[in-house]
Amino acid sequence: MGLTSALNTSLNALSLNETAISIIGNNIANANTTGFKSSDIEFATQLSQTLSFGSAPNGTIDGGTNPVQVGLGATTAAVSTNFGQGSLETTNNPANLAIQGDGLFVLQSAGGPVYSRDGSFSLSSSNQLQNSQGLPVQGFAVDSNYNLVTTGTSNISIPLGQAHIAQATSNVAMTGALDPTGQVATQGTLQTSQALIDSSNNSAAITSGSLLINVEQSGSTTPLFTAGQTLSFSPTKGGATLGTKTLKVTSTTTMQNLEDFMTQTLGLQSVPASETDADGISVGASITAGGQIQIKGNRGTVNDFNIPVGSLTSNGTAVPLSFTPGPNRANGESTATSFTVYDSLGTPLTVRMSAVLDSVAPNATTFRYFLESPDQQNPTPSGGGAAPVSIALGTGTITFNSQGQEVTSGSAPVYSINRAATGAVSPLNFALDLTGISGISSGTSNLALKSQDGTSPGTLTSYVIDSQGRINGSFDNGVTRVLGQVVLAHFANPQGLIQDGSNTFSQGLGSGVAQVGPPGANGTGSIQSSSLELSNTDVSKSLVDLINVSTNYQSDAQVLNTTNQLLNQLLTIVRNG
Repeated sequence: MGLTSALNTSLNALSLNETAISIIGNNIANANTTGFKSSDIEFATQLSQTLSFGSAPNGTIDGGTNPVQVGLGATTAAVSTNFGQGSLETTNNPANLAIQGDGLFVLQSAGGPVYSRDGSFSLSSSNQLQNSQGLPVQGFAVDSNYNLVTTGTSNISIPLGQAHIAQATSNVAMTGALDPTGQVATQGTLQTSQALIDSSNNSAAITSGSLLINVEQSGSTTPLFTAGQTLSFSPTKGGATLGTKTLKVTSTTTMQNLEDFMTQTLGLQSVPASETDADGISVGASITAGGQIQIKGNRGTVNDFNIPVGSLTSNGTAVPLSFTPGPNRANGESTATSFTVYDSLGTPLTVRMSAVLDSVAPNATTFRYFLESPDQQNPTPSGGGAAPVSIALGTGTITFNSQGQEVTSGSAPVYSINRAATGAVSPLNFALDLTGISGISSGTSNLALKSQDGTSPGTLTSYVIDSQGRINGSFDNGVTRVLGQVVLAHFANPQGLIQDGSNTFSQGLGSGVAQVGPPGANGTGSIQSSSLELSNTDVSKSLVDLINVSTNYQSDAQVLNTTNQLLNQLLTIVRNG
């Protein structure tokens, strides 16, 4: 019985050492495998037979006796995976990721999610982030507004060269200097047309309520306008031709519609009564008692306007309606500039800003500014079939103290450009920051755009992944957007994971359920981009372990050899007996 047990013990020990050598060999073989986690074998004693349980002290044997047990060697208690941190190696590939701390990447296989520490990722032909086996990396996607959707995970897509984005302007900052020593503006330009008449040759009968199709030019019996015409108006303002606006004439279109049309195309804006010129004529187009169209402009030389013959056309033909400049032309210290903003589709929109010296008081100077845009869209018809097409965006004032510092109270005013029927978000609202403008005496006034935060359409050209796994895409228009977020999985007992090969693990019965979330959540670590985690195999230790195991193997083999010799000796005695 004893020699037979010794044979089994030695054979079992040899088998255990073979397993240990296999594990150590596997660790050494994967010393250069990205994200590899080494394994360790743990032994436990194995009992063969208990000959005696021992006895308690008694009167005969004061000390009692100990158990008598014969062992059968050792058995494999566990093969555990060492999930300790491996060293990081820097690469030049932004798709390469390494985890610092706990956690595993989540990959989607045909059989369900698998997990890995190997971050050797790349982009597929369909721009999906995947590992070397083609398994897509899982993470949080983004919605159409590039907001992370954290309600579930999906394949991560980084559409280089395919994703396009534009950013609408929301903030505009101006700079410049407005000269307080110039002439205070006192009047705007006034221009008047020849008298218009009705079919009875009565100019006094022409009012704002007169139908346009009944209006004639003095000395003519033919109406100036007919139903179905499309009027185009393109006057000049500040020495530049304004954008052309159109008006569809119908049987119900009135002179008031024409007045509004001209006022809106010129971008004329009402001002407080305290700023009304000495002539008492309100800004905008109106009908005089003599049947004339009278147009009064805003103050400031940069707001001077002209309506030469041919400015008003019908289907490409000039309407014979001429305007005569009045005795007043716009005056006053003023300046103007044009700049570009962008709607939500990245369409560039032109905005003109003018500023006019409005008043000078002890220790204070006030300029009035006007904003207008030829890209204003207002397609909703108004009464008479006219469409409101005003290019005016609004007006306001800037007040400076005796040091030339802007002291206008309140937050930055917000102005809107209507973008209805363009496909863009409407209206485009932007805040106008005027704090960069000074009221210093500079000889001449000037305005300029300091900054605006909108952009034209751009294409995704590159990306980086931060420590929280967020994929930040860079577009060639300077805009950066989050394209998604890589998630990590955490297990209560990572030792319970099942190795699948190809550097992946599957959830095991003893691992617990995967807790998936962004890096830093659920006890997970952070992500290092353009890096890879190397194998955590300690080659030196593995070689020492290999020496120890091989020595044990030789020792166990010697026990087997000795036991065999004893058995042979016993058999010899039996034969010779």
